[in-house]
Amino acid sequence: MVRAEFPGVMLIEPGENHGFAAGTNLGLQWLCDLPLAQRPAYLLLLNPDTIVHPAAIETLAAFLDAHPRVGAVGPRLLNSDGSLQPAAFRFPTLSMTVLDLFPPGEVLPGRLYGSWWHGRYPQEQGDEPFPIDHPLGACILTRTDVIETLGMLDSGFHMYVEEVEWCLRIRRAGWSIWQVPQARVTHIGGAATSQFRARMLVALWRSRMRFVRMAQPPHIAAVHRLVLQAGMLRAAGCAWLDYARRRIDRSELRARLWAYGEAVRP
Repeated sequence: MVRAEFPGVMLIEPGENHGFAAGTNLGLQWLCDLPLAQRPAYLLLLNPDTIVHPAAIETLAAFLDAHPRVGAVGPRLLNSDGSLQPAAFRFPTLSMTVLDLFPPGEVLPGRLYGSWWHGRYPQEQGDEPFPIDHPLGACILTRTDVIETLGMLDSGFHMYVEEVEWCLRIRRAGWSIWQVPQARVTHIGGAATSQFRARMLVALWRSRMRFVRMAQPPHIAAVHRLVLQAGMLRAAGCAWLDYARRRIDRSELRARLWAYGEAVRP
């Protein structure tokens, strides 16, 4: 379909799914290997489950044009119903791990949800560009110079958190990262769902713990792991309670317990 309907697109087929980071790197490498005269100034990382609104990419590129020390920018993300989707985050902290595993409104005070302690930026409710630690990886525009200086995504992250680690490298190298709300992109995959996805939960927490081990001192990483174990134990208890109350069937219980156990494996 791509070859037939978009003949101007360079289509790279690796033959199998190597994960988001490794697959993205194939495209980035091809662009970086172009002769200098043909190499683009900016590179766009865009998920397939997105709808780019008019002038969004041009707006992001214009912001990079005007701010040479900004290494990457993200747009305002929207859900499919037009509501705001969180897309600006702090780098993972211990408080974020606690709040993700012991949800505000269920275990901890609800006012903590979406707060600074939960890794969010209150500026995301406004319309002015603002600096962030990292955007959601659904859409990021970066400089080719950033890729050539710092390298590509870490393919050790099969799924999730690869953009977080990459943005940490950008920040440590002295570039800043911003969200530009005037650029808007609908991200279908970010819409709320009640479906439990066992393998995605396992991938998420394994990637987050890998990042914590890379970015934080060993004693802090050890505390993150203890919190993760406690959170998965709580989740397993909730699953058994839901099963006892006939809210889920045996197959769903089995899937949840498997996921919670796999998430805490070394």
